[in-house]
Amino acid sequence: MTENEILMVNALETALQHTLERLSPDRVFVLTDANTHRLCWPRVASVSALQTATPLTIEAGDDHKNLATLTQVWTALSEQGATRHSCLVNVGGGMVTDLGGFAASTFKRGIAFVNLPTTLLAMVDASVGGKTGINFMGLKNEIGAFCEPRAVLIDSRFLATLDARNLRSGYAEMLKHALIAQPEKLHALLSFDLEQPHLTRLPPLIEASIAVKKRVVEQDVREQGLRKVLNFGHTMGHAFESFAMRRTPILHGYAVAYGMLCELYLSHIKCGFPLQELRQVVQFIREHYGQLPISCDDYDELLQWMLHDKKNTHNRINFTLLRAVGDYQLDQTATEAEIKAALDFFREG
Repeated sequence: MTENEILMVNALETALQHTLERLSPDRVFVLTDANTHRLCWPRVASVSALQTATPLTIEAGDDHKNLATLTQVWTALSEQGATRHSCLVNVGGGMVTDLGGFAASTFKRGIAFVNLPTTLLAMVDASVGGKTGINFMGLKNEIGAFCEPRAVLIDSRFLATLDARNLRSGYAEMLKHALIAQPEKLHALLSFDLEQPHLTRLPPLIEASIAVKKRVVEQDVREQGLRKVLNFGHTMGHAFESFAMRRTPILHGYAVAYGMLCELYLSHIKCGFPLQELRQVVQFIREHYGQLPISCDDYDELLQWMLHDKKNTHNRINFTLLRAVGDYQLDQTATEAEIKAALDFFREG
């Protein structure tokens, strides 16, 4: 196994034991949240390399992906004697792997960490690319750094612990990957039964989705060019997420689904994205992700959140838009009137 390798595994316990033997840390720490400690930790608790590990448990939920929780992890590492030769194993969804990865990358200028993603979103999105960080001042992932885990071990059996909403949240990122790079996978994803999902049919789709992000990231680690394609749906999606955070928070994947709906509309009017595919994807999103209640009175606030997006340049709101499935255009802009028209389109559902 090479460093930073992402592995789909059937025997998670064996893979984790081999990984920790290879890293040979002086101390092992295991970070979970309250949910994954209860639902996922038992699956790896018997691994011999973890028998002397120090458990660290944080509160669950993206609202805890903040400086206070990060400080809690740093403090625990320090008080429990972590050194530069220690290793942090992050067992959880994207909140745990993002925050745990950032804690590890900054503690004593960086200690090794291994990610065991337990949600579909973490498997297809947070597991790839080395982005770590926390939310700050109401902004998603505002503070963070690029730092690769030493290994990512993906066991799809963890998906049995997810509720329907969290499964859909990760599925939205899979839809995004198909829309930007895998036209041949889009039909399979749109025909998958999300109401009564057969989880055994997901692993091949998960592998294909991971392959898209991995291929993009390898060509543009620091998001200087091509990696911006992964932001499709996220400019408006992050605005929806930040907007909802101060009211009734929504899951990241739901925000991305809403963002894709809007940005597909912009793609249609600005880049000629085909109407038939637009209707198919919009129907799927509206059927499975419902609606975020917004009014025209909220448009200015949403625009302000978009202006805070990290991808913007020269105070312009930047989008990745599509000419067709798999045919993208980076660094696209839209007028305020066009953005508000997209929000009108979103509300029509």
